[in-house]
Amino acid sequence: MKSIEPENKKIYLVTGAAGFIGFFLSKRLLEQDCWVVGIDNMNDYYDVKLKYSRLVALKEHERFTFIKGDICDKARVMEAFDEYKPDVVVNLAAQAGVRYSLENPDAYIQSNIIGFFNILEACRYNPVDHLVYASSSSVYGSNTKVPFEETDFVDHPVSLYAATKKSNELMAHTYSHLYKIPATGLRFFTVYGPMGRPDMAYFAFANKYFKGEPIRIFNNGDFENDLYRDFTYIDDVIEGVMRLLNSPPEKTKESACHRVFNIGNNSPVKLMTFIEKLEEALGKALGRKVVFEKIFEPMKPGDVPATFASTDLLQQAVGFKPKTSIEEGLQKFADWYVKYYKVK
Repeated sequence: MKSIEPENKKIYLVTGAAGFIGFFLSKRLLEQDCWVVGIDNMNDYYDVKLKYSRLVALKEHERFTFIKGDICDKARVMEAFDEYKPDVVVNLAAQAGVRYSLENPDAYIQSNIIGFFNILEACRYNPVDHLVYASSSSVYGSNTKVPFEETDFVDHPVSLYAATKKSNELMAHTYSHLYKIPATGLRFFTVYGPMGRPDMAYFAFANKYFKGEPIRIFNNGDFENDLYRDFTYIDDVIEGVMRLLNSPPEKTKESACHRVFNIGNNSPVKLMTFIEKLEEALGKALGRKVVFEKIFEPMKPGDVPATFASTDLLQQAVGFKPKTSIEEGLQKFADWYVKYYKVK
């Protein structure tokens, strides 16, 4: 491990640093000459080559230190806190994916519950200026009132993944109350973009197309009552997180210094419209028409009919509202995909 001399700069510890959001956040911090300590277990939930590509880009920065480790390993977490004494901690390490939680629930309990508990314990014994952690729009379950607001009732999750994220919010609130840890939870809404997660629909659809395989759409083929999602471009997500990082909630004697924000686009798109825009973006990147072969199937257990973020609270707190259109965001993804995978 290399020693860090802060030079009056804060040290940011980012878990899941080789993940999608973790990579782009670490990159932005490094571009601003911050010290970043990244932790990642480099698991094979999806193609590890993509994770290593992200990691290689981060290692180009001399202010980046990488620890290959799992936040489920409490001793490893405590050791990292003791050695690097981070000022700000961003916990993005988690087992993601709603549908995968039906297949491998153990992974969600280990990473999302035990792993997050270890981070909270580390912050308890190594006081930090701010703990920021990933929650999810999944906590809203099948709420029908839209847009979703942070004050909405979220006690009826419809997947284990959502239940673990709701648990994270409760755990963070409790630790914030007991040990005065300034903490902020981020409810991310369907984050997409270049170097994203291959398990996400837009990425998986592109993979299927270039393999000559049909895409499977879980909306019952019901175009009138189609599912819709609040797709949020990665640059907008990072901008929102960056503005919140150095604006921790104030400590008070009376209440927990804990808060939660939606990080969404506030502009949901129907699933079929999203697919059409992805076809158009790939077509432009390739210079030819692209049409997916489609198979329609019923909704999967754990899926929800809609996500729609209210971003009023975020805008009031840091003066920012995501603004990247679905056309612009998908075009950037398509251009990257064609170049990265050298497809023709």
